[in-house]
Amino acid sequence: MPEFICLNAILVDAIAHIELNRPDKANALDGTLWREIGEAFRWVDDTSEARVAILSGAGRHFCAGIDFELMGAVLDEVGELSPGRREERLRRIILDLQAAFTALEICRKPVLAAIQGLCIGGGLDLIAACDMRYATADAAFSLKEADLAIVADVGSLQRLPYLIGEGRLRELAFTARQFDAAEAQAMGLVNRVFADATQLREGVRTIAAGIAAKSPLTVRGIKRVLNYGRDHGLADGLDYVATWNAAMLLSDDTREAVAAAMQKRQPRFGD
Repeated sequence: MPEFICLNAILVDAIAHIELNRPDKANALDGTLWREIGEAFRWVDDTSEARVAILSGAGRHFCAGIDFELMGAVLDEVGELSPGRREERLRRIILDLQAAFTALEICRKPVLAAIQGLCIGGGLDLIAACDMRYATADAAFSLKEADLAIVADVGSLQRLPYLIGEGRLRELAFTARQFDAAEAQAMGLVNRVFADATQLREGVRTIAAGIAAKSPLTVRGIKRVLNYGRDHGLADGLDYVATWNAAMLLSDDTREAVAAAMQKRQPRFGD
């Protein structure tokens, strides 16, 4: 397992627990944390023993967004360059930041976000790349970038239309208003709301354990097919899943699942 400075990462019972660990800064995203998020989920993707991942934040808040020190460091770095090279470097930095969050989306294993307290700006971009999102009743969300004179550029404007609809996203992006967990659930951003952090952790872990008990080959296939279908038309999506199942349907996992159902026992799948 990689060693991290701003993350806690453990693997227990096929569940990878990835925890943002800057509680004194409300888990604001500095350069180190941002880089480590990408590294952590590339590790989850590469580790066969990890069948599902839970992303959470240490302390009272999930993530307060970008650390202003990171913004200052980026501006200082590109400010020393000449025109043309300055813009090229800034674009490269933005693409690298995007890639860290995209690592969650392209990770073959499902990623469940457990959100308490604030989930602001970059934090909202981060959970948009997760497969499912769960929150405490006191969680608060905001697509904050417009208040900082920034066009959100690490994924929320691209991913959230599929989750909450174009009209809702435009309102949140233009106004940068804060909204609570109940509204987040009503709009489809959050799957379920739990009363407090303890119930959130227990509930999300139960959901993750249920996923981990399924055929990992099938779970990975479901995520791949869903992501492909989102990015392509209906006909392309149907063709893709036909090709996928032509290759995967005769797997040992399918035979084991059928045998277990017939024998009325829990199936046993390899990683």
